Amino acid sequence: MTTPDNIAIAISPPRAARGTAVYTVRHLPPSTTVVEVCGQLDAANARRFSNYALTHLAHTEQLIVDLSAIDFFGTEAFSMLHTVSVTAAGKAARWVLVPSAAVRRLLRICDPDGVLPTAESTTEAACRLQGQPLLQLVPQFGQ
Repeated sequence: MTTPDNIAIAISPPRAARGTAVYTVRHLPPSTTVVEVCGQLDAANARRFSNYALTHLAHTEQLIVDLSAIDFFGTEAFSMLHTVSVTAAGKAARWVLVPSAAVRRLLRICDPDGVLPTAESTTEAACRLQGQPLLQLVPQFGQ
């Protein structure tokens, strides 16, 4: 985030109380919405997470679901990711998931073929949605 004087301000992610999740949303021009969740997603709050994500999916063409700050991810939450995926396909929206280690563990079991679109960061996810390759520095040999 920048101020009117173009001074960058770092914003630390919200912290969730044990057993809960905190949801935030931000928008990236021109038409990408980033839904960020931190904390824990389980049977107690999976539907709330799904409703939150679907509400924002209804108003965007591209969605990034950033779960990189999730420290517990239950199977019920995986079912809700499937709901997001099916809904996105139904409205021809594109979406990408940014998983945490806890989410990746469950994806290895519940999505072993890697059907759900994932990225390592929101930057990589945004590049994929825009159809742009993520630029990486590659050492040149001989120099």
